[in-house]
Amino acid sequence: MAGLHSSSRPSSSSSLSSSSSSSSSSQQVFTSRLLLLLTLLPLTLAFFAFVLQWRGGLTDPVTRWSPDPFQFPGMDNPGSNVGSDRRSGSDCVDLLGRSKSPAFPYFKDWKFDVGSDLNPKICIISSTSAGLEQTLPWIFYHKVIGVSAFFLFVEGKAASPNVSKVLELIPGVKVIYRTKELEEQQAKSRIWNETWLASFFYKPCNYELFVKQSLNMEMSIVMARDAGMDWIIHLDTDELIHPVGASEYSLRQLLAGVPGNVDMVVFPNYESSVERDDIKEPFTEVSMFKKNYDHLPKDVYFGNYKESTRGNPNYFLTYGNGKSAARIQDHLRPNGAHRWHNYMKTPNEIKLDEAAVLHYTYPKFSDLTSRRDRCGCKPTKEDVKRCFMLEFDRAAFIIASTATEEEMLHWYREHVVWTDKELKLKLLRRGILTRIYAPMVIIQGFRDSGLFGSVIQSAQTTLSKDTKSSNTSRVDKPGMISSRKIGVKETTATARRILEIPNETSYDSAIPPLSPPILDDLHIGI
Repeated sequence: MAGLHSSSRPSSSSSLSSSSSSSSSSQQVFTSRLLLLLTLLPLTLAFFAFVLQWRGGLTDPVTRWSPDPFQFPGMDNPGSNVGSDRRSGSDCVDLLGRSKSPAFPYFKDWKFDVGSDLNPKICIISSTSAGLEQTLPWIFYHKVIGVSAFFLFVEGKAASPNVSKVLELIPGVKVIYRTKELEEQQAKSRIWNETWLASFFYKPCNYELFVKQSLNMEMSIVMARDAGMDWIIHLDTDELIHPVGASEYSLRQLLAGVPGNVDMVVFPNYESSVERDDIKEPFTEVSMFKKNYDHLPKDVYFGNYKESTRGNPNYFLTYGNGKSAARIQDHLRPNGAHRWHNYMKTPNEIKLDEAAVLHYTYPKFSDLTSRRDRCGCKPTKEDVKRCFMLEFDRAAFIIASTATEEEMLHWYREHVVWTDKELKLKLLRRGILTRIYAPMVIIQGFRDSGLFGSVIQSAQTTLSKDTKSSNTSRVDKPGMISSRKIGVKETTATARRILEIPNETSYDSAIPPLSPPILDDLHIGI
């Protein structure tokens, strides 16, 4: 028995060893298959996702949440055909099936056909002789920030068929030519019989322009009311509204938040501070601006006044009293190019703490000679006072009329161009100077997309062969300004509801372009 027990032990041990070996081998096979499955599964899923994405069936998260380099924020409409003149049809859609053509939330194509969804409705009135290189960026920039309509009183280059026909093609733009009929109509304005603008009558150059702007603003009030506008703004084509202060970069949203009892909103102006003397396209080449007195602490403004002027007559080269938007209402009237008024009451106005008008002042060297060529005054210190309201304009006219090209360029660099890097950095740190890029980015995006070329190309196909009819009755020569009082003795003021007040009423004088405060104004010494 003992022998039997002894002989059975090796057999049992051998069986256990065989079972353990089989179990270990099975576990290794299972582990190998599991690892293979775990390796193939993500590869299969990745391949499947790649196929779906390639065919346009799946949105890449990186593409979805990253900004599109071909689009501005909100430009998610693939149906836009902007820039079609610059790329072939096969290039319009990329491999992921997404259009690279810009589209805006309110507009379907370059025509920016504004619908009734924009509220409040805002219009801009401008008197201009500028060409398309300035007016097209100006118009479409303001369309993007919420302007619905434009009333453009054109003359000179702006009234030429190659320019005006393009402007007429843009929806929301009304072009008004300076014809004999227009001057006869404006000669009947009640403005001529009132005192508030009388000190500007019958003077040349800037004074004539100021009167003309006021007459054009008066006509625009009626057109704005007929078009159902809520707000009206007078703006030159070298000025851009910078609508910061709202949750979006939107003039519409900014004015929508204005209390209902406010009649006028004042936008303090910032002045461009060019850093080169070879600027060609100011809207996309200038990013530095000098802030307005109203947007600076007094100690900062006056504490840096002398360094900021750099030997010029004032803190700003030109005006410093901003521009304004007026609510369309009965008895509204202009009060010069910078403000509005009301025949029945003193308007309730507010001044914005953040939003501004960006004034591109003498941004190009050629601006010296172009202003000289528009005015026939003598280049003397006494005579220029008849023509220009501001000191810097007078000095610029004299130097442009008497100096050589080399002397003018030296003067321009010394008085306009900011070449001192240390001074720039110092005033940037102190808040006198500031960098603003939003208009530059928007307008450059338009240019890169081919928008302006598309507009011009569309207009060229609609130009009539006979363009003489549009100029036959015009009384002005290109670049010349006329605001004559034609037939005023034989006519009376046109009666209309928004201006129906006795003519003998006396009002304060219109607000001209004013320079910012100087040190002597507040008797503050440095």
